Amino acid sequence: MRRTLVALLTPLVLFSACTVGPDYRRPDVPLPAAYRGPEVGAPAGASSFGELAWWELFADPDLQALIRTALSANYDLRIAATRILQAQAQLTITRAPQFPTVNAQADAPYTGLVGSPRPALTPGQLFSPEGGLTLGWELDLWGKYRRATEGARAQLLASEDFREGVVITLIAQVALAYFDLRTLDLDLAISKRTLASRQQSVTLVRARLEGGVAGILDLQQAEILLYGATKAIPDLERQIEQTENFLSILLGKNPGPIPRGRPLTEQLAPPAVPAGLPAELLTRRPDVRQAEAQLVAATAQIGVAKAQLYPQVTLAGFAGAGGLVVSGDTFGPLGVFRVLPVITLPLFNAGALAAGVDLADAQTQQAVLGYQQTILQALREVADGLIEIQKRQAFRVEQERLTQTLAAASQVAQLRYEGGVSSYLEVLDTERQYFQAELDLSLAQRDELKAIVTLYRALGGGWQAEPAGGGAPSPRTP
Repeated sequence: MRRTLVALLTPLVLFSACTVGPDYRRPDVPLPAAYRGPEVGAPAGASSFGELAWWELFADPDLQALIRTALSANYDLRIAATRILQAQAQLTITRAPQFPTVNAQADAPYTGLVGSPRPALTPGQLFSPEGGLTLGWELDLWGKYRRATEGARAQLLASEDFREGVVITLIAQVALAYFDLRTLDLDLAISKRTLASRQQSVTLVRARLEGGVAGILDLQQAEILLYGATKAIPDLERQIEQTENFLSILLGKNPGPIPRGRPLTEQLAPPAVPAGLPAELLTRRPDVRQAEAQLVAATAQIGVAKAQLYPQVTLAGFAGAGGLVVSGDTFGPLGVFRVLPVITLPLFNAGALAAGVDLADAQTQQAVLGYQQTILQALREVADGLIEIQKRQAFRVEQERLTQTLAAASQVAQLRYEGGVSSYLEVLDTERQYFQAELDLSLAQRDELKAIVTLYRALGGGWQAEPAGGGAPSPRTP
């Protein structure tokens, strides 16, 4: 019987190498030879700006410490890590049906006469206890479980890519919020310096008024300038504390003060390396890799759905030992061996199985479009980043020139007023413009820094894990 069983099962096991459904192939996506927009820094062919590790881009030690804290304690990142654990467990669950299921089982069936009152023991009563191992196994003839495992493995990769995307976003958020904080610090310093200068001007104008050299309008105009600087200070202090609170949440901490390092103007410089090639985004950006992994998983589901259309073969068996008790006489122990092959052939299901194939195919088409759309969005973000860096830098240069000119004009206007050549209205106008120009310059410097970080994120930079012992990080495996 065993030889017969082996002869029957061997072709089925060999036939289980068949796998229905399409194999994954990366869709053709027309990529440009270069990004639209000005190239940054070095000539084409050099390493991409996106390949820089985040600790190489951000030189401020305090900012680096904040990023390290966020990478270890941020809740969004920790939640993303649990998604990887879920995907790993799901992969094990999905892969398990490819192998036989073995359980221990003990039975003690009792057969006897029934009636009331209960009759005495007769030879017709039987008690046959047995124990052993049960086996259940659905042969994967059409690759249903292999395709499902392929899809689960792709989902695991997608969850890992999702976590790397969270890492990139988190690093960018911490850096941008830190730059906002340093900008507000600079604005507060400008406002306090301006306030001290304008207090001196009020004192000077009041003295001139008492000496009969100036009029009451001059004093009022000087006080207008003073109060303009005064009102800015509490609002800036509010924004500083709220930005610190936001940064604290990114760090996984209760709201509190944030340490500062280098001033705003010493944080970053425009990148000295180019953006690289558009094709590199396919392996560098986590969102593009995640979209492709989801496409792989959707493609595998077509094979799972198609396998449902074919016959399913399930084996159920038992192997163990038992005994036999008849009217008090014991026989055994006896070897027990049972095998029950079950073949299921779908005949009528109102089109549900065929619709399952259509559903999986439509979901795959959706995943293809999502993958292509993600790539286009990535190209657009890089192109936007390139032009933004160039124009933000040009704007900052012009703002510096304007601020320098207004600083000189403010000094001249003050000297003209003290010399009696002009009224305080001229001082009022130039001082107001100079104060606003200083604030606008700090915003221009911040926006240029933000543009650099935005381009770095768009190129897929920042996912690298910092090496524990120093040195270069290990390269990402596509």
